[in-house]
Amino acid sequence: MQLIGMLDSPFVRRVSISLQLLGIPFEHHSVSVFSTFEQFRQINPVVKAPSLVCDDGEVLMDSSLILDYAEALAAPRKSLMPAAIGERQHALRVIGLALAACEKTVQIVYERNLRPVEKQHEPWVVRVQGQLFAAYQALEQELRNKPLEAGSKTINQAGVSTAVAWQFTQMMLPEIVIAADYPTLQAYSEQAEHLAEFIAAPPL
Repeated sequence: MQLIGMLDSPFVRRVSISLQLLGIPFEHHSVSVFSTFEQFRQINPVVKAPSLVCDDGEVLMDSSLILDYAEALAAPRKSLMPAAIGERQHALRVIGLALAACEKTVQIVYERNLRPVEKQHEPWVVRVQGQLFAAYQALEQELRNKPLEAGSKTINQAGVSTAVAWQFTQMMLPEIVIAADYPTLQAYSEQAEHLAEFIAAPPL
């Protein structure tokens, strides 16, 4: 299998880390949706990162759908999702918050970096920032109420997604989402980033 996309994308990175944790072999190809758009289009005409080229050549896209496929490949040997329905429900809650934080971070970055200054709409930016703050405030509270595991053998998808989201936002918007305001998230991210699977997928 081939994972296509840049690791500075939190969606690509969560897939890369998860595939490693699940013990699924793959090759990673750093192809950009911006600087190497035409090369990416040859692989996936939709040009969406991440894309996963399966062993039979079929291309999957969207990190959550790719990870659903990866879970099926790894079953019953390994899973990053809790089996008990209550635990699974909570994991999905945390994953949803982490993905929302990723999406809102991306929206702000795109608004700042891709749209001309004279066309940027400040009320929209304020609204998206509010959603970003809400996601991280909820994540901070969730981790305080129920801490996540951060070991290679114990971390689950909620942990992977949370750590990846936090690192991405801190890389892109540290002046907006202040790390000191979210000490639990910051501490958890520091733990997770020391795992071999995270180190092997640097967000560069």
